[in-house]
Amino acid sequence: MRELAAVLAIAHRDLLKFLRDRVRMLSTFVFPVIFIGALGGSLQAAFGKSADFNLLVFIFTGVYAQTLFQTTAFGLISLIEDRENDFTQEVFVSPISRYSIVIGKIVGETLVALPQALVVIAFAVIVRIELTPEQVLGLLPTGIAACLLGGSFGLVALANLGSARGANQIFTFVMLPQYFLAGVFNPIMNLPWYLDLLSRLSPLRYSVDLVRGVFYTGQPDYARTVLDPPLVNLAATSALFGVFLILGTVLFVRHERNR
Repeated sequence: MRELAAVLAIAHRDLLKFLRDRVRMLSTFVFPVIFIGALGGSLQAAFGKSADFNLLVFIFTGVYAQTLFQTTAFGLISLIEDRENDFTQEVFVSPISRYSIVIGKIVGETLVALPQALVVIAFAVIVRIELTPEQVLGLLPTGIAACLLGGSFGLVALANLGSARGANQIFTFVMLPQYFLAGVFNPIMNLPWYLDLLSRLSPLRYSVDLVRGVFYTGQPDYARTVLDPPLVNLAATSALFGVFLILGTVLFVRHERNR
């Protein structure tokens, strides 16, 4: 119960910080809408007739997964900010597990990301993307899976960085290639072998494909939009989450001890 209370307290703190930051709230809600509306709409208008499936729906599912993955991963920069404010040193002297601290941060950033899921779904309805109740229900657990994987990935990527400014620069460099390697905006069924290898090394790929696998289940476009069965992507997501969580926690704690 003490560990659970610690996880909830840290998560609650991160959620309150987000609710008090109006600029961050506005930016996190606006960018997914721009991606779906501007990019998805323009691609559907330009190539929709020649494509084998609806590009607007395809980009909606990709942006949904990418938004939740990236928001949670990017939110882990708060660990570095807490380090600069010596907050983590105060937490580390408390009698709780290091994993509880890290899990609390990931849960907190997941709570921050989930309202974006509602905004993305609401915008999909506005632009007349047809959603069945089953598809909407399927978006919730796959979205949470994307958040958890994104948080653990962010932990590994940022654990050894010394400043929030450097983390912002490195994070952009790490995330941008994954937009295309994971197929957020573009189909990646027939990549050259070297790009296919890089794609399979991209954690975001499994979140995007998991969302699409559940969303397109039973739909005629399933074979043209989904790379691997949902169970395969779920297994990959679970395995990567466990590896990233353990590795990231070890790296972060070691960095704190060496300060």
